[in-house]
Amino acid sequence: MKQKLYTSIGLMSGTSMDGVDISIIQSDGQYQFYNILDKYFKYDVELQAELIRLRNLVLGENDLFKYSKELGNLERKITVFHAEKINQILLKYKHEIDLIGFHGQTIFHEPQKKITKQLGDGKLLSQLLKKKVIYDFRQKDIENEGQGAPLTPIFHYLISNIVNEKFNTGFPIGFINIGGITNLTKIISIFSNFEDNITAYDIGPGNCLIDDWVRKNSNKKFDENGNISKAGKIDQLITNQIIENFNIDTYSKSLDIKDFDNSFARGLTFENGCATITNFTGYLIAKGIENIGTDSKIKYLISGGGRKNIALIDCIKENLNNKKNFVLDSIDKYGFNGDFIESQAFGYLAIRSFLDLPISFPKTTGCAKPTVGGKLVKNF
Repeated sequence: MKQKLYTSIGLMSGTSMDGVDISIIQSDGQYQFYNILDKYFKYDVELQAELIRLRNLVLGENDLFKYSKELGNLERKITVFHAEKINQILLKYKHEIDLIGFHGQTIFHEPQKKITKQLGDGKLLSQLLKKKVIYDFRQKDIENEGQGAPLTPIFHYLISNIVNEKFNTGFPIGFINIGGITNLTKIISIFSNFEDNITAYDIGPGNCLIDDWVRKNSNKKFDENGNISKAGKIDQLITNQIIENFNIDTYSKSLDIKDFDNSFARGLTFENGCATITNFTGYLIAKGIENIGTDSKIKYLISGGGRKNIALIDCIKENLNNKKNFVLDSIDKYGFNGDFIESQAFGYLAIRSFLDLPISFPKTTGCAKPTVGGKLVKNF
């Protein structure tokens, strides 16, 4: 017997801080999933600049208090922006919306101190839209000894079955999301206990170092298709030095863009710096892929903006030691738009949270037990 389908809006604004991805989905919170609509809305220049400025100022928990007034004003602006864009969509999409999954804009994340701060006022969004809103997805996981990230693996588990049924990919299968940070999910099987068959963690930087370099050294926002990197030459001496002096010694902790910096590229030309940073990023991602291990060939489906950076994907492949065991492919070839996996995921997570189903697990975030994350608010 089929379970009730809920219609949910998923919202995601990632670490690139360039805008908001909005998806409308239908799901029973378990095995059924239908994608209805995906839309991207770009932040205006002033809002993005304010976000980046404040994120760079908030380096510790004391800064959350120091800049609380500015953060509060910015949170309202972000929330109103989300509400306006959702209303634009709902003028055309006339069906009833049951829930909104509101991720918000991450400004500070330090799970060791049980602090995670996403700018986004769930109560205000509910009031403005007259809808039930699920928000603050990460805090309960952190309180339950988890890292608060990654949260998308349960959605990856769902779509792995859809991909396998349509394309006969088989198992194991993996998912790599290259946003500001890169995270990985490996699914061994869907035919037995979920918790025993899925592993996930953050594996390194994604676009954050490259985007930061491009923004600081040009009037561009990112390296489109990897063209800047491809025009440059990797400085192998600097690459060897940074690899020798920096490594991710554990994959049991979630990562933040503030865990990395690209100062090692100072003094290089714009193009050579971009090429060197891209290669270093690709190296760390490759080591993260290898860390999870495999006894057989595994296909990884790549989502997120970084999948479009051809130079980065080439660097990942080049830095893999056992290239034959790892196949990297764009998720777009398998019926999903790789730009909207996370916004779709938060629509799905909202439904699971509403149904009191766990969204994080010991082998995905390190939490002590499966955790139902998110807060429900009905402020109308």
